[in-house]
Amino acid sequence: MAEPLIVAPGVHRPRNVDWKRAAALLYGDWGTSKAYVIGLAFVAAGFSSFPLILAVCALTAVVGFNYIIVCAHFPDGGGVYSAARSQSRFLASVGALLLIANFIVTAALSGWAAVSYFGVPPEYARMATMLLIVVVGAINFFGPKHSGSVSIYLAIPAVLTVLIIIGLSSGYLTTTYLEPRHANVGVAWTQFVGVILALSGVEAVANITGVMKLDPGSTPENPKVTRTATKAIIPVAIEVVLGTALLGWAMLSMPKVFTPELTNHAEDMLRFLGEHYGSLVVAPWFGSAFGIFVGVVFGLLLFSAVNTAVVALIGVIYMMAQDGEMPKQLARLNRHGVPRIPLYVAIGIPIVVLLVTQKFEALAGLYAIGVVGAIAVNLGSCTFNKRLTLTWYQRLLMGVTFLILAVVEVTIAKTKPDALFFAICVLGIGLALRAYSHKLSGLRTVTMTREVADMVVPDLPATMRPKLEEGQKIMVAARGINPVLNFALEEAALRKAVLCVVYIKEIAVYFAGAPALVGSAKWKDDAQARAIMSLMLKEGEERGVCVQPVYAVSEDASATILDLAATLGVDYIILGASQRRTLADLLRGSVATQIAQDLPESIRLVIFG
Repeated sequence: MAEPLIVAPGVHRPRNVDWKRAAALLYGDWGTSKAYVIGLAFVAAGFSSFPLILAVCALTAVVGFNYIIVCAHFPDGGGVYSAARSQSRFLASVGALLLIANFIVTAALSGWAAVSYFGVPPEYARMATMLLIVVVGAINFFGPKHSGSVSIYLAIPAVLTVLIIIGLSSGYLTTTYLEPRHANVGVAWTQFVGVILALSGVEAVANITGVMKLDPGSTPENPKVTRTATKAIIPVAIEVVLGTALLGWAMLSMPKVFTPELTNHAEDMLRFLGEHYGSLVVAPWFGSAFGIFVGVVFGLLLFSAVNTAVVALIGVIYMMAQDGEMPKQLARLNRHGVPRIPLYVAIGIPIVVLLVTQKFEALAGLYAIGVVGAIAVNLGSCTFNKRLTLTWYQRLLMGVTFLILAVVEVTIAKTKPDALFFAICVLGIGLALRAYSHKLSGLRTVTMTREVADMVVPDLPATMRPKLEEGQKIMVAARGINPVLNFALEEAALRKAVLCVVYIKEIAVYFAGAPALVGSAKWKDDAQARAIMSLMLKEGEERGVCVQPVYAVSEDASATILDLAATLGVDYIILGASQRRTLADLLRGSVATQIAQDLPESIRLVIFG
């Protein structure tokens, strides 16, 4: 088991990301999907692609709702690595590697779309994308700064641009050119899987819950970011779902004579829509100018998405190295505090992917297998995590979403061999590095029973620390003057605790009402109780222990001790155990056994024998 990251007590990461900045960061990844999803949908199904676009929007909305639940239960970071780690470190590593595959392709795909929106000719798009990634890497060599604020400045004009395009096209929306979906359900499903690209950003928002501002009333020790995460996800989800659907409808409302142009502009469909509808509504010159404006706005937003992917890729590799799942060399920082080797990986691997990929559509195929796999691992881990307090309908919805995404992942692996090969390469290299890291750390994988595993849980050192806080209360049940009373005095002196000496006079007659607790004056009327209490008060005064006599009359000693323990708020109960087991104990059970069965977990039971 890897050594956990050590954080000083009382030290917390600064929570300075409000819902607006979180929404902007989310929109920088999630919101850019519409820039190429509708174009890829048209390439896949032509004028019968509208059902596919609506299906992608519906799944996006469901996944967004699921991640509101995830963020609520993981306020210190709810990405796939954190969510799956509570179930299995190996599963967490697999999920993180799938997320790495996603970020690699996101950098390449967003970069390609960005240069297309900037107007770079298709024959130079790959080389321009490689240069763009190198520029992003050079910027990140000095460390990312103020990314949330920059995302806000880029997200606002992008949203306004989408609204303008929808407004320009609203008078021309029609169903005249829509074609029915393909009769073959298998073909329709394959087409749907091919355009399912609008999901990646939700992992981004789940990973930043650890720096989100806390909800009112919560504390760093008991953090809650449900309100912040919900306010960040819902508006972005609404914009992504409605914007993608309406822009897809605007695309399919163009006459079929524009089919070649629509196919050629799959990478920069929004720019083409802006030019077309701007020319129709205002004038050709406005259409050309507005097309340039759309290209610049979404080009910059996609450039930001490349930067977000590179930063996230560096962060995931660094996190795994810090956690012992990757070689420690990957956690070494340059003089600006940036992990050196992860930075080179975040630049080099996307460039390699671009070198071996000839088409934009091929990049989309590589993209889906990583993001869908990571989200499926996250939701599946949460579904089967019994420690999460999910309602039945939340667990059911999350489980159904997990099953859908699992089927999508299998379909991608079956229908896109290049994507499967890419995922296997990333997983193979990543797991090999993980095994190498474990070997260097001297870690070995062993098989043990659940009972043995429970003995070596990570929080075992915390449970073994002595708890000697002042102000505790210890209760000892006295049946006579015996060594258990001396032991109780020693423990009370050691812990500087109040010692409650309980004497219960048992009667074998049932009487109505709860066992009555009789005041301190009554024990003086009982000769045996008086002898015990007087001795304990004297010994307590000599040892500096505050002794509190407690006297009760009851027909059920164990029930009375439990009631008194709860009423007095004790931390420990000390009972003496006889070396002989009498016939009465065999018939009715000992007091210690009955107390142990019903004692709350917050109260410890000590048997002295």
